[in-house]
Order: sequence, then C-alpha cells, then structure tokens
Amino acid sequence: MNFDMDFYRGRRVLLTGHTGFKGAWMSRVLVSAGAELTGYSRGSEKERSLFELAGLKDRLRHVTGDVRDLEHMKRVFAETQPEIVIHMAAQPIVRDSYTDPVYTYETNVMGTVNLLECVRLNPSVKSVVNVTTDKVYRNNEWVWGYRENEPLDGYDPYSNSKSCSELVTHSYCGSFFGERDIAVSTARAGNVIGGGDFAHDRIIPDCVRAVLADRPLGIRNPYSTRPYQHVLEPVMAYLMIAARQTEDKSLAGWYNVGPDECDCVSTGELVELFAQAWGEGFAWEDRAETNAPHEANFLKLDCSKIKSAFNWRPRWHIDEAVARTAEWTRVWLGRGDVAAEMDREIREYLEGGA
Repeated sequence: MNFDMDFYRGRRVLLTGHTGFKGAWMSRVLVSAGAELTGYSRGSEKERSLFELAGLKDRLRHVTGDVRDLEHMKRVFAETQPEIVIHMAAQPIVRDSYTDPVYTYETNVMGTVNLLECVRLNPSVKSVVNVTTDKVYRNNEWVWGYRENEPLDGYDPYSNSKSCSELVTHSYCGSFFGERDIAVSTARAGNVIGGGDFAHDRIIPDCVRAVLADRPLGIRNPYSTRPYQHVLEPVMAYLMIAARQTEDKSLAGWYNVGPDECDCVSTGELVELFAQAWGEGFAWEDRAETNAPHEANFLKLDCSKIKSAFNWRPRWHIDEAVARTAEWTRVWLGRGDVAAEMDREIREYLEGGA
C-alpha cells in the first residue's frame, strides 16, 4: 500500500454505517489495524448480516443510532471525540429510492448535514471522508469516464440524494471548515462486490440466492455496463484518503474510486464470470423487464485524479474479485470461519503489489 496502516493504531475513528456490507469490511480492517473504532448505525435488518458473521460486535464500540437523529449523534461525538470520521451510512438501493424517496433523502441528505454539523461542533475531528457514489453525475450515457468536475445531477432519488450529499459537503467546507485544522473529502465509488453482500437487487447477491434456491437467475438488463470492483478496493482507498489528508491538508478534495477500464463490464459479463468461478450449480437467463424504473445503461469513471494525487492503483481485476467472492461464499455455505476468510483476503490485498 502507498500508506502505512499503522497510522490507524490507537486512532479514534468514527464510522457510520458500520453494520452494512462495506461497513463490515471497513470495520474488520480497522479493528485489525488497532484503531479505537466507534461504529454508528441503525443495525442490520437483513436475515443475514456480515457484521454478525464476522464477529465484530465485541471488537468495537457499537452504537445503535440513526443519522437522521442529530441530538443523539451530537452526544456520540461528544463522548468519543473522534479524530477520523468516515461516513458510509446511507439508503443505498436505487429501486428502494423509488419506493420510499422521502426516507432516501432524509437519510442521504439530512444524514450528511447532521454528521457535518457534529464535525463542525467537535474540534477533535481532523479528517473526514464522505462516501457517495459514481451515480452522482448527470449521466449522458457517453463512452468515456466521468471526471470530478462534471455536473452533479443524479437522476433517481438515490443518485440525486447522493449528489445533494456532495453539495452539502462542499457547502460545509466553504462555510465552516476553511480556517480550521481539518481535511474533508468525498469519494465516489462504483459498484462493489465481495463476500457477505446479502442486499437485494444486486447482481452478485442475486447469483448467490439463485445458487441457494437451485434455480436460474433472471437478468433484467444484461447489457448495462458498470465499473465493478472488489469491496476492499474502495475501503482501502477511503482509509488512504483519510490518513494522507490528515498529514497533508492539500490532498483534501473530491475523488472517483473505480477500477481500470478493462474491469468495466456488462451485467451479463459479470454473471458469466460468476458462473465460471462457481462451476456447476449456477445458471442464468435474460429476462428483460418492461416498465421498469429508470436505470443508467452505461456508466464509468475517470480515476486519473486519485491516481495522480496518491499514486493509487486498483490491485484486483474483476475476474479475481469475482473468484474471491465465490471463495468467501463457499466458506460461508460450508459453515467455515468467515472472519478468518475476511482476514486472509485483507492480508493478501495489503501484501499484494500495486
């Protein structure tokens, strides 16, 4: 890695959304690095939870709270006095945002307002990373990647709420943080895959559910292209940004975090990679939907900025990311040690070359 994970040893870190898929992987990395981690989350409502499977509850300060509750969040900040804040709590599903747009905006926009207000009131905070999405951009369906200076104008309520979250962050930086010893960045990541994602309406979890149900998986749009990456790619990038900007405030900014162009694949290609990694017992078929909610057909990122600023490069190509996801799933289905499998993948990622 192009930063030292020892930076986090003994550091007070507050992570929102720590019980989610990416949050659980982030939590596992941070507790392994020796951070004094406080997790703030509503908790998991899913039947299966990676956070629970990974045995994380007893290895950090686990706070059940809602980012929409400003007064409660204020108390948690005052009690923990975090140095590093990573904001990952969100309503993250596009289709759910059509069903409940008010909750989506309350969580993704006012949740960001509340978090930044707590940061404003607590001078202990030196570094903040607000995790958004590649979908914050106005999508013109063009073939080149979006850069950080492109217009922010997400179409659906989820994407648009994340565009708003970016604008809120920009406003707080300009209005309140300019004269303060603090660095604030946003990170716009593409779709992630990896072991332990049990969310509905996501491709790889749907593949796993199809395996469990012993039925073919129906794909509604096999030709839509997205930047897919293993979950450890953005997790480590967020940690890198938070650490490096603490030491050099000039690095604070707005960063795309995505795979190389060769790893921007269609949904059909991604499912085929899973089929190859899994072997017998999985099949899929094209089931195009009519009158489905709007979703972008083509979207990818230009990640030149983060590569230039931090000398960052993705480490695992899409075929390896899918293979590792399949490996994790086999461990889980075989009732193996999920936490040990996560630690193995984290260790191998950290030891790998850039």
